[in-house]
Amino acid sequence: MAEEQDLHAPVSKWKMPVGVFFKDARRVFKWDILGKEILDIALPAALATAADPIASLIDTAFIGHIGPVELAAAGVSIALFNQASRITVFPLVSITTSFVAEEDTVAKMNMKSEKGEQLQKADMLDDLEKGAAKPNGTAKENGKRSRTTVDKLPSDLMSTNKKEKIKKQKRHIASASTALIFGTILGLLQAIFIIFSTKVLLGVMGVKSDSPMLAPAQKYLKIRSIGAPAVLLTLAMQGIFRGFKDTRTPLYVIVVGYGVNIALDPLLIFVCGLGIRGAALAHVLSQYLMALVLFIILTKKIDLLPPSIKDLQFGRFLRNGTLLLARVVAVTFCVTLAASLAAREGPTPMAAFQTCLQVWLTSSLLADGLAVAGQAILACAFAEKDYKKAIATATRVLQMSFILGVGLTFVVGIGLYFGAGIFSSDVNVLHLIRIGLPFVAATQPINSLSFVFDGVNFGASDFAYCAYSLVLVAIASIVSLFLLSKSHGFIGIWIALTIYMALRTFAGVWRMGTGTGPWRFLKGRSPP
Repeated sequence: MAEEQDLHAPVSKWKMPVGVFFKDARRVFKWDILGKEILDIALPAALATAADPIASLIDTAFIGHIGPVELAAAGVSIALFNQASRITVFPLVSITTSFVAEEDTVAKMNMKSEKGEQLQKADMLDDLEKGAAKPNGTAKENGKRSRTTVDKLPSDLMSTNKKEKIKKQKRHIASASTALIFGTILGLLQAIFIIFSTKVLLGVMGVKSDSPMLAPAQKYLKIRSIGAPAVLLTLAMQGIFRGFKDTRTPLYVIVVGYGVNIALDPLLIFVCGLGIRGAALAHVLSQYLMALVLFIILTKKIDLLPPSIKDLQFGRFLRNGTLLLARVVAVTFCVTLAASLAAREGPTPMAAFQTCLQVWLTSSLLADGLAVAGQAILACAFAEKDYKKAIATATRVLQMSFILGVGLTFVVGIGLYFGAGIFSSDVNVLHLIRIGLPFVAATQPINSLSFVFDGVNFGASDFAYCAYSLVLVAIASIVSLFLLSKSHGFIGIWIALTIYMALRTFAGVWRMGTGTGPWRFLKGRSPP
């Protein structure tokens, strides 16, 4: 009770609640209910995220046995397809997770209240029916009294299996239905767009009309694009399951799906003689398998048909999706610009930059798991207005992310220093990789914090702040990229990327640390 009073105690508007980030720091490794809930969501989510690049790596290995031209063509096509998917997928998955978590929590609260009332009435009926047999009057009087009382109760309570029916009742989650509709529409639009503009898009990626890569790249990309609706539906359903705090089910389905993909690769590529088209077809079939299995499981969990079209949340999805789309474009532009500036330095700096960048981004997969856990739990806590749990969850995942980042600093630093030879045997490339290594390793803590702050802000449904703040961060980062790359070359690009990630982290610290937006309750005010 004392803690609850402290939480809502008025705080001076000039006082910053930045100390909240250090709250209960000694409990960061404690295996309590909250710690277990976070890890139960985070670990499967991180593994599911890692499954795709691992499967793509194995996929690439099979394509590499066809020939170097096909391997290069597939590499360009995969990069193009993934970039197109990311622009539509990230906003959809992020808002779906938050909206489903909020709506599911409210539905459970309402259903629990209704079940309590109905079960109470059902128990009254049982007591009245038993009371009819007691000798507190004549049998005729008891029967008459019982029938009179029963007539006053709802007729649906007359069923002997009423309690079981109440327990097995499916919930309507309108945001889940809306997410599936958007996933289908966006997937179809993406497929149509890529199929009919394959040559133009490949030209933008540098595959010209006289390139030997053009023909195999077109074959691969067109077939791969057929799977776009399945890809977006699968990821939308992952967002729905994350909203239910269930990341294990998608993980199992994804592992099976990619297992089928890997098994089909040699069969379709070599046995059936389909070559690069077989690799694309194997991926498409596995994606539709995953989408089908997840859909079947989802239909058993909730009622996907909303009571009416009015219950769907198209406006809410479009409004917040547009905000996150601006955010994704800002992020993508910063990273793409950095790669472009590195390419202008020459092939050697570009090769070193690409190696460092992939290690830099891949190491964020574990932090993404914590971000998903924080988002799902926080969305539920805010829906329940349980601000004590909201604070505990936010601080715990942020503290865990910082420790994870520190651990990754040593792993990435040592691994890249001794393992750089895996990526290249060129002495000049290896020299530049070692120059970029301190930036790649040292930025891991702020990278982890930045990604988890995204999950925290999404969990609080603070989408507008996420979008606007990152657009401002992107503008500052773009200026620094141009200035520092011009004055310091390869090192300048990495200094600018460090500034970019530091500003992203600062934006997260500022929102929560100043007690503004959905965190106003930290200063004793009601959230907006």
